[in-house]
Amino acid sequence: MRKTMRRGLASLLGLATLGALGVATAAPAQAEPSDCPKGYFCAWTTAHATGTMLKTTKSMATLGTWDNKIQSVSNRTNQYACGYDEPNYTTSYWSVGTREPDPGGTEWGGFGLSSVSSIKIVPTERECTGPAYPSWSAVSEGSTRSSFANLDGNLLADLLVRDRAGRLWFLPGSGGGKLIGSGWNAMNALTRHGDFSGDGKEDVIAREASTGKLWLYKGSGTGYVGSRVLLGSGGWNSMNQLTAFGDLTGDGRSDLLAVEKSTGKLWLYPGTGSGLGARKPLGSGGWNAMNALVAPGDLNGDGKADLLAREASTGKLWRYPTKPGALGSRLLVGSGWNVMKTFVGIGNVEYGDPNDLLTITGSGASTSLTGNSCAGAGCMMVYPGKGTGGLNPGYGLDGDYNWDDMNAVF
Repeated sequence: MRKTMRRGLASLLGLATLGALGVATAAPAQAEPSDCPKGYFCAWTTAHATGTMLKTTKSMATLGTWDNKIQSVSNRTNQYACGYDEPNYTTSYWSVGTREPDPGGTEWGGFGLSSVSSIKIVPTERECTGPAYPSWSAVSEGSTRSSFANLDGNLLADLLVRDRAGRLWFLPGSGGGKLIGSGWNAMNALTRHGDFSGDGKEDVIAREASTGKLWLYKGSGTGYVGSRVLLGSGGWNSMNQLTAFGDLTGDGRSDLLAVEKSTGKLWLYPGTGSGLGARKPLGSGGWNAMNALVAPGDLNGDGKADLLAREASTGKLWRYPTKPGALGSRLLVGSGWNVMKTFVGIGNVEYGDPNDLLTITGSGASTSLTGNSCAGAGCMMVYPGKGTGGLNPGYGLDGDYNWDDMNAVF
């Protein structure tokens, strides 16, 4: 549970002498907040951060002579500090406090606990009370599923999520999760839907922010992704809404869609089985009016994948049916969709065969939208497909409601 911080004035005193890295040591009496070295978590036995000081860069499952004596803390690491009122990071609803990273040492205060018996240093706040990723499981298998939204081959819809520390997690449809990579905050666009390499396994496409290069990460069939292959040497930062679509051209290969920022044109990049072919225009302009594109697969039962697009100015969600290499006239799915922060084309997660839509709510979502179990930002919603092109009313998934602290879900 997050605790409100108390601000304190930094002392003008110099830093105390450092001990060995990562080892809890005592500073001279009358130490003050400014004595906590950068990169350390520090604690004091008084509420005013004076007196003997504990400092560490590592988690401490037990506190020894400091057990139940911590009254104020300063977290000058670049990670979250979690305080527990039991040893070994034992948690209950009211027994965990957190301190945000404060490398500059501008804030100090308490954990909000009457006693502290263990301290954990972790990359994200949610790891103070549970896994680094939200809980996910698919309801049922889709009988027509192939490689769409299926990274491990078990016919259950899977998810990939990136946390704020840049770690990429695989969430299988059967539940649980596993770490499959780090450093993914270097990418400013991530998408997946189908097989781009021709090996029958779902792949990931990512754009590198610093270079504008486009990379293909081949799926392994076990949830992990393999070594990357260059799809585009540069210039991809000029494109918005990169969306792995599935097969639009009708040649059995997955394709990529992207909107050109400067012109608002929608482009089709056909998959070749080993990369991307020469692009073809799908729309002459106006696509900058759309601030979300999602490829949910076939929504109307005609055997062809559809495109969903949200119109920024109105919040309307439009469906574009397809024919080989082209889009048909759009049809209105519904309005009020601007409350959604994230759209995920996941295939089928409900009972039955029609494809469904997943969304994650933004800050404008209300209790009336999501149900009493989840309100506000970070709620995962399921909109079951009707099988005729439309969507049934959505409902919030039970379980972990905190999807808002993932900076990518796809």
